[in-house]
Formats: sequence, C-alpha cells, structure tokens
Amino acid sequence: MTSWLVLPSSPTGNNRRIELAGLDLWIIPRIDNVFVYPGELDINQFKHALSDALSLWPLVAGRFLVLDGGHYFIEMSDNGIPVTYAGNNQLKQWPLNNNVVVDIIGNPLLPFIDGVNTMNLMTNPVEEPLLRLKLTCIVQSGEWVLGTSWAHVLGDASSYCNFLSTLSRLYQKMEPVKPLPIFERRLWQEEEADQSLSPLIKELSNAKPLQEMVQSFLSREETHEQLNLHFSAKQLSRLRELAGGGTVTIQDALTSYIILLLNTHCFKNDDERRILRTNTAINFRGISDSIARDGLVANAVIVMSSENFDDPLSLTNIAKTIRRAIVRTRDPKFLEPCLATADGLLRKIVQKNLLPNLGPFRNDITVNSNFRYDWAFLVDFGYTNKCRFYTPWTGRLYFRVFRLNPTKEGNEWIPRDHDGAEVAFRITPDIKDKFINAWHNDVAKNFSNINL
Repeated sequence: MTSWLVLPSSPTGNNRRIELAGLDLWIIPRIDNVFVYPGELDINQFKHALSDALSLWPLVAGRFLVLDGGHYFIEMSDNGIPVTYAGNNQLKQWPLNNNVVVDIIGNPLLPFIDGVNTMNLMTNPVEEPLLRLKLTCIVQSGEWVLGTSWAHVLGDASSYCNFLSTLSRLYQKMEPVKPLPIFERRLWQEEEADQSLSPLIKELSNAKPLQEMVQSFLSREETHEQLNLHFSAKQLSRLRELAGGGTVTIQDALTSYIILLLNTHCFKNDDERRILRTNTAINFRGISDSIARDGLVANAVIVMSSENFDDPLSLTNIAKTIRRAIVRTRDPKFLEPCLATADGLLRKIVQKNLLPNLGPFRNDITVNSNFRYDWAFLVDFGYTNKCRFYTPWTGRLYFRVFRLNPTKEGNEWIPRDHDGAEVAFRITPDIKDKFINAWHNDVAKNFSNINL
C-alpha cells in the first residue's frame, strides 16, 4: 500500500476562515461513496487533477475549528488530502452486482474506503482531513476502484458530487461545470426562528443521545431487510402520468407508488404502521440568493414533514400532498423561519452531544433522493456509461433514490437507461414477500390495476 499527501496546486485558501451555520453542523456523519472503472486511472494524472481541484475548492483542503462561544469554522489552510493506493490480488473481479445502495451488514465497500475519522473533529480537528481518497487496482480484472470519504460538515450530496465532478473533468482536461463553488453562507439568528415549526423538522426535534442512537441504529439493521427496487425510465414516466402528470415530479410519483404498495398490501389494516406522511429532504439552493445561491458549498438541505394524506390508498392524493409540501417549503417566506429553527436545533444537538434521529417515526417514511445527481456519469473519469457507483446504508422505511448503474452482460456493456431509478429501503421480513409480489404484479400489468 502506498500513500501520498496531495497539496493544492496553488494556495488559494490563505487560512481564511468560513464560519459555519448551525445547518452545517453534521459533524459525526460522513458520506462514503465508491466508483468502479473497467480500466486504469493514471495515478499521476489523478494527483495533478486533485491538486488543481483543491485550488478551486480550498474549503475541502481546510480544517474544522471549534472556537469559544459555540462558533464553528472551516479554516481554508491549504492542507494536503491523503490519497492511498493498493493492489488487490485476491479478487478476480469487482464482486458486487449493479445495486447502487449496498447493505450495511458486513459492508463489502469498507476495504475500498479510507474513512474520514469524524469522531476526532470535535477533539483533535487540526489533525483530521475532511476528505480522504483511496485507489485500488483489482489486478486480475484490470478494474480500478475509487473510494471517497467526505466529512458531512463540508457539505451535502450536492456539494460532494460537484467536487468529485470537478475532479473527474480536470482529469480529462475539461473545464469544471459552472457555477463555480461559493463558500460564504448565511448565518441564521435565533430571533428569526419560529419554534412552532419544530414538529415539522422531526429528525432534529427528536434528536437523542449519541450512544442511544448508535445502538438503535445497529439493532434496526439486524431486524430489517434491505430492498433494492429498479424502475426503468418508461415505468417512471407511466407512474408520473398516473399520479398527476405535469402537476407532480417523477420523484413524487415514485415515492407515492411505494407508499401505496405498502399501505395497500402490507399495512392496510395496521393503524400503527400505515403510512400517512412523508419527511422529505429538500434542497433549497437557488430559491433565493439571500438564503442560498446556486453553487453554495454547504449543507443546503432541510428535511420537512408533509401534511397527512387525505386518502393513503390513492396514488394521486399521496403524490399531490407530497408536491404541496415541497412547494410550501420552497416559498422563501415559509422557508426562512424553518431554516432558522433547524439551525438552532442543530446547534443544540452539537452542544448536548446528541445525534439527529433518522426515524422512522410512526406512520411516516423518509425520502432522501439523489435522483437529480447522476453520480456514475458525473464522476466517470472518461469511462462514459462504464463507471458504476456504490454507496452504503439505508434505514427502516428510509427511501434512498439514485440513478441506475450501467449494466454489463459478459464483456458487453448494455446501453444505459439514464433516466431509470433505484430506490432502496429496509422493511421487516414479515412483509417483504407481500411487497415484492405486489410490485411484480403491478409491473406485469403496467400499473393499470393500482388505485388512483
């Protein structure tokens, strides 16, 4: 195994400090992703591209700081990012199928990831980088694997994807996609908050002690099984047409359909588990420049609860209720007090050594969709439609949604369904077969039998 510390090609951070909003204080979580390529990545070319990317993104080459008075910063200190290389002689080829979301039980991605030690950020932050990268060559097949680990305090999936896309494009001698990164963010004030909105922000208002959440997390994974459902672009278009056409999005329709399946075939006579609401992760960039501009590198997502469905057995009612909640949240007049309230809740979570509660909550599901980000395409390093993307973990009734991976039959790559989707979540074993059988039946009938 070989390691390098890759510095920015030119120092652009100059130790400037960016104060973080409370919304950024996802200190313990990190995001780990893995990309698999059918051929070699040139290590020297990779290091040069990373060096140039860090000059454009000095926040990533910075260090997390905690100052007196509950103020949190990233100091853009132009530090190096560790890159590790390993050759794997044991595997004949990449061992996983095309499912994007990998089961956290016995996580097979771990050997390919050099994880950021986020537990050190509060106690010894100067020593811990906020990004770590690992390259692995599977010698027998010639495949290369890029493992990436990103401290969530740097930013959300949008920030992470944009940085890796910049790295991929620079490697290919291409210009980064605009807008260029913006690091300054709005700092929310306590007087802007409205505590009556707290019940709508369940992940934060129901936070629990760190050890309790970790133990709960581990026990839940053992008692629930993961499903990975794949939908073609044609199927998604059909569901959208049935759910309301242009009045809802593809994501609204997909979420609504899965809820309808659960309520109709698994929870119909179960008042405790019937799904009546959604909690949806909503990106608020570009809604208002005073809130968050396009290109902002931060955690610009809030998870908001919908109203109850008037009819939890109607596809269109569920979809329109979800859409109404998202439109409401994206109204700047409603959003500003919501963000200020969430900001204050996250600050208290950090001060009290709590963790946000990812649920599930009674009669709810959570939707955290990456459907807008085609990771496998944006981080392909020139292997167009031949890069596969993987990420670990999903939770109980916690819907994670991604674009489909490219597929291969033998040595032949199949034309990719760019607009298809995978949704992954965990359910109890007692309803798994009911759910899968109902889904297969609906697909066979082109969804003509579902309740609109």
